[in-house]
Amino acid sequence: MGAKAAIGTMEDVSFLMETFKGADAVYCMETFGFFNPDFDYLKYINQIAHNYKQAIEQSSVKKVIHLSSIGAHTSEGVGILKFHHLAETILGQLPEKVVIKFIRPVGFYVNLLGQIPTIKSQGIIVSNFGSKEKEPWVSPYDIANVIAEEFGRPFDNRKIRYVASDEVSSTEIAEILGNTIGKPDLKWVTITDGQYLDGLLKFGMNKQIAKDYVAMQAAQRNGSIYEDFNLHKPTFGKVKFSDFAKEFASFYNQ
Repeated sequence: MGAKAAIGTMEDVSFLMETFKGADAVYCMETFGFFNPDFDYLKYINQIAHNYKQAIEQSSVKKVIHLSSIGAHTSEGVGILKFHHLAETILGQLPEKVVIKFIRPVGFYVNLLGQIPTIKSQGIIVSNFGSKEKEPWVSPYDIANVIAEEFGRPFDNRKIRYVASDEVSSTEIAEILGNTIGKPDLKWVTITDGQYLDGLLKFGMNKQIAKDYVAMQAAQRNGSIYEDFNLHKPTFGKVKFSDFAKEFASFYNQ
């Protein structure tokens, strides 16, 4: 489709400036690993967001789409998702002539793929949140469609757009996935924050990231993570949870 790969790193602001130069618009996102014990993820995100900000200013780009997340509306009580609030705040300091669209998806369906080892070894799904209450989930395909759609729309003013595909409870998740993979007795088991944290640390996750990850899912449990989302609920995408269940099964059966 005419895409060209630019090989470099987000840590290299000169590389970003050179890559952004002459672009009509740029799409920015942040990512990091969870298992380096000495890694300070908030310090890292602060650096990357400032790199993006400097590269956008120096390259004279006026149109930006930034992949953020649910929970980015606050820095308090959302656990690890506070890094999205930090990134949005830094990019929001760009001159007003730079129009930014912040895309905030909810929890990804594909995060559930991490449960496959536990399902195979224990026959259950385990987390520190879960109930019969429906929660929003999203497919990366619907996120991609929204981003493509926003690139095709006018950049008249800064905006925030939430993205979700379906609403489903953890009880329904276990039932649908269980039936799809041939384990109709599959159950979602909710454990304490302390038990979940212990499991993440034994798995080798960075201590601060593990603590903030548990806090994020505790915010899912009490519903606080969805406060702003519920005020700005989007039209849901096309990929329903039953569609993802088939994708899940293909990974499960590999």
